[in-house]
Amino acid sequence: MTTENKSIVQRALAGLIETGDVDALAPFLSDDFIHHRPGTTTSTKSEWLAAVDAALVPLAGIQVEIHQVLADGDHVVVYSRRWLPDAGPEIAVVDIWRIGDGLIVEGWEIIEPVAQVAANLVWWEPAQH
Repeated sequence: MTTENKSIVQRALAGLIETGDVDALAPFLSDDFIHHRPGTTTSTKSEWLAAVDAALVPLAGIQVEIHQVLADGDHVVVYSRRWLPDAGPEIAVVDIWRIGDGLIVEGWEIIEPVAQVAANLVWWEPAQH
């Protein structure tokens, strides 16, 4: 099951990355899919796909390098780095996907701009102005 779940996520992401089209991703998501961002931000399947689709235009040409894909039971974790062409900003991303009945039913995403990594290592200290 763990290998199968990992494959579902890899195929879903490969389709999106290769085509740049959310229609390649949509079939891998359950109808009751929910996506979480830090805080209380959640999106339904249609809301999240619309947000991903809207981001594809300003992020045209984005480079994605997947470093780790780890699976445990019904969860798959993906660590990637992403950057814009022409040495644009770079981000590190951790996605956690929950699989149910062969589809992605839930996702969590955490994004950290690479330029802020050093400051985030001491997040508890007061900001210096």
